[in-house]
Amino acid sequence: MGMRIGVDIGGSFADFAVLNDATGELNTLKVFSRPDSPGSEVLRGMEQLAERYGLAPQDVDYFTHGTTVGVNAVVQRKGLRLGLITTRNFEDVLDIARLKGPDMYNLLSKRPAPLVPRERVFGVVERLTAHGSVETPVDQASVLDACDKLRRAGCEGVVVSLLHAYRNPAHEHAVKAIIEAAMPGFFVSCSSDVWPIIREYERTSTAVIGGYVQPKVSHYLTSLQRALVETGITADMKVTKSNGGVMSAQAGKTNCVQMILSGTASGVIGAAYVARQSGLKQCMSLDIGGTTADVALIVDGEPQYASGEYIGDFQIHIPSVSVSSIGDGGGSIAWVDDFGVLKVGPESAGSNPGPVCYGRGGTRATITDAFVVLGVIGNASLGYNSVKVDHDAAHRAVEVLAHRLGSDVYKTAEAIVDVAVSGMYAGVSRIVSRFGIDPRTFSLLPFGGAGPMLACYFARAIGMQEILVPMAPGVLSALGGLIADTRNDFVKTTYYDLDAASLAQLGDDVRGLDQAAREWMSGQIGGASYAQVTISADMRYKGQSFEIDTPLQMDWLTGDDLAPLHEAFHREHERLYGHRDTSARMQVVALRLVITAATPKPMLQPIETSTQAPKPAGTIRVFMDGAFHDAGLYHRKDLKAGQHIDGPAVIAQDDCTTSVLPGYRGRVDTYGNLVFTHVN
Repeated sequence: MGMRIGVDIGGSFADFAVLNDATGELNTLKVFSRPDSPGSEVLRGMEQLAERYGLAPQDVDYFTHGTTVGVNAVVQRKGLRLGLITTRNFEDVLDIARLKGPDMYNLLSKRPAPLVPRERVFGVVERLTAHGSVETPVDQASVLDACDKLRRAGCEGVVVSLLHAYRNPAHEHAVKAIIEAAMPGFFVSCSSDVWPIIREYERTSTAVIGGYVQPKVSHYLTSLQRALVETGITADMKVTKSNGGVMSAQAGKTNCVQMILSGTASGVIGAAYVARQSGLKQCMSLDIGGTTADVALIVDGEPQYASGEYIGDFQIHIPSVSVSSIGDGGGSIAWVDDFGVLKVGPESAGSNPGPVCYGRGGTRATITDAFVVLGVIGNASLGYNSVKVDHDAAHRAVEVLAHRLGSDVYKTAEAIVDVAVSGMYAGVSRIVSRFGIDPRTFSLLPFGGAGPMLACYFARAIGMQEILVPMAPGVLSALGGLIADTRNDFVKTTYYDLDAASLAQLGDDVRGLDQAAREWMSGQIGGASYAQVTISADMRYKGQSFEIDTPLQMDWLTGDDLAPLHEAFHREHERLYGHRDTSARMQVVALRLVITAATPKPMLQPIETSTQAPKPAGTIRVFMDGAFHDAGLYHRKDLKAGQHIDGPAVIAQDDCTTSVLPGYRGRVDTYGNLVFTHVN
């Protein structure tokens, strides 16, 4: 029996999605995550899957895993004690950065301290020209001197990022060889091996982030592989990538920068799958877990991609699903500052101790505790019965804040939710401006353990008219990893004019990338004949400072006609900026290639239909919009296609709780999704 498992390990819970290839049946589970013991949550989850669904380890033939361990290491600054080696006189590359302040409206704002401080950056004697030829050979003595300084500084590893290494990696590799000979077993990473892009700061910063987390991620993946062996699972583990694909765990150990956003990307892939199956043309996914709230745009069932997403305070310049953190998660802690102002986050209670209502030792109120006070949570089983809600403890925790604010406990609980939503509103406003969209024309697709709970509040604030809650929103990230395609990105910096003389070189460069991509895919899945390849180029009008990623077609590079290439860039430039310059010369700064091999996707199955009104399991007292209401409590598993639910209401299921505000009307669609619209 072929069983496929997807696991997403977040800050609070580890989510499991199990797909039976033969029947299409999908089973789900949540267990508490264990940051202190990587892999133990997988062992516990497999035990519970066996108890609940009779899953035997030998039945598992596909296992994917998404994690936030890399991004958490950067955000919490708990990575490797790194050194950095640069070309001499370029030691300030991380401190100078792009000379941009973090807040253009605050003259006193400061850039965050680099992951590698200036005292652990050492220059060596060498120099390549911009064309990659040797101007000054590598001076071994200067490298050995840098090794001595690395030892004295107590460095645990080093990143080598030399000038123009994107053109020619030979000097970086020579420096690496000298260091490894002088310091056996010392961790060394080269920027040209991580992501060989033009611009020194972007390449160096990306390589530093990768080096900062790589040993920790490698250890984590090794521990997880060991845990799988203990459970009896023999399938090779796959890990989800920042670009929404998957790769082998072995590849992840040596190229972890590509999986640093794996957890958030998995969620967007799952949301895109639901949007595609449900026929949503334009939607915004809202992923709210225990720590953060993240949004992404999905158009025609496809997520949007970008380079330069933020990992904490730092941008990472690899292709990734475009996901933006806009606010706090369900475990974010509420507090009152010295001026008597209510704040929420960024500190989170995590999985241990977790929200106060979990009864695991937490003492400070969270968003989840606020929903317990409001009457939304605690009326049905939560987290597959792994959580027993302590109502009294939640009330006491929120009362502490209420006394400081001079308010009652219910208004304070609703104020916590309002503050969290206002932060999300400010965050999504930046996304609206960046992509030039009108959110009122988009549907909202909430998921994560707290997404459906906050969806109505968020949609109402933004002005979105439709909300679609999928069947298993609490474990959608795990499902996303399960259905993600095998995918990889390749880049080559070209930096030449687009003219008749360079067309042949352009074709050769693309064919070189294509060969490397197919060799990579063959190593991942044992063949690449059916893989799909797409190519694009970073192009600009000569004299411009930044490029536009322009889709290309392979047959444009086989002849001597430049017109299709020119028109493709003119069209993209006009789409983005409203004009084109047909007389200007063009440059191709870099070529990009994406290779994808599709993973089988399950089809959503229609559920039973009913024309009768759904019967609530009971009536509960909830506090919404400043007043108490009698709300129907429904169990998700009891709802049938065609049925309608009017707010106020609460819909409970094992993996999350959906809160329906007054003024919202919901219906159950053919596939069991809940679709809500604001009616007044």
